[in-house]
Amino acid sequence: MRGLHSRLVGLSRSLRIAVTGVVVLCAVAWACAPAAAQDAKTLRIGFQKYGTLTILKALGSLDKALGEQDITIKWVEFPAGPQLLEGLNVGSIDFGTVGESPPIFAQAASAPLVYVGNEPPAPTSEAILVPKDSPIQSVADLKGKKVALNKGSNVHYLLVKLLEKAGVPYQDVKVSYLTPADARAAFERGAVDAWVIWDPFQAAAEKQLGARVLADGVGVVNNYQFFLASKDYLAAHPDVIKTVLEEIRKGDLWAKDHPKESVDLLQPVLGLERPVVELAAERLAYGVTPVTREVLQHQQEIADAFYALKLIPKKLDVNEAAPPDLR
Repeated sequence: MRGLHSRLVGLSRSLRIAVTGVVVLCAVAWACAPAAAQDAKTLRIGFQKYGTLTILKALGSLDKALGEQDITIKWVEFPAGPQLLEGLNVGSIDFGTVGESPPIFAQAASAPLVYVGNEPPAPTSEAILVPKDSPIQSVADLKGKKVALNKGSNVHYLLVKLLEKAGVPYQDVKVSYLTPADARAAFERGAVDAWVIWDPFQAAAEKQLGARVLADGVGVVNNYQFFLASKDYLAAHPDVIKTVLEEIRKGDLWAKDHPKESVDLLQPVLGLERPVVELAAERLAYGVTPVTREVLQHQQEIADAFYALKLIPKKLDVNEAAPPDLR
């Protein structure tokens, strides 16, 4: 147990350092973004330490495909979707992947983003967790309770919809905005009653802490994984983005047909026990497709819900971030 505790503390510290690094990175990128944006020989991709882009990075197939076009990839790691899209907003990356909610918050902050693709729904890869011995048995029991989540992340909308379904006003829950590392620490010491989180953090809490899934996204949200590009980069280099999406498609097909090998690639990156990675990988969805009007309408519903709750400062038209062929 001491060894496990040490690893968890180390993971928490690493994530805090990562967040600090993102802030520094974005500050530096703000000054350097115009020059970098003009460099057609470099594609800066934002990724999180999980998911299809992480597998693609490990495979090296995208680096090879773009290398044949004399384009070098600069891979930039972020701890979560909101931080990644802040990187896109300030010009430190050209392309990246996030969940459903981050693009809404980013568009509300006038980030120059374009939806270019999405993976199929993965509603089981995010959930509300409670301690294994918690008296909380339903989402309705969260009324008056303290719930942790990463503000603006995919799970933010999950909480909104689950509370709505249970007839609990959002304002009747005490929401604590915490990064995954800080939320895990708060969850372990009992400082919060529930934690709304995504994989692999979700799988780690289930396997390592015995955390219980109170409710996931099944029948409530889609939990799409989106691929987004900056408007300027997409306008200047549409063929490069086309190549990226094609390589993601190929990588998806490989990962779907090679689940064991995919875990082999993810485990050293995540630094988690194999059973944790296996559980998280089982809940991934593969099969990237171009963004459709139906998917954008789903995003519009999220934007409208957040605006109604005053979580974003203005009403959005998600179609303003649609790819050129859907405008």
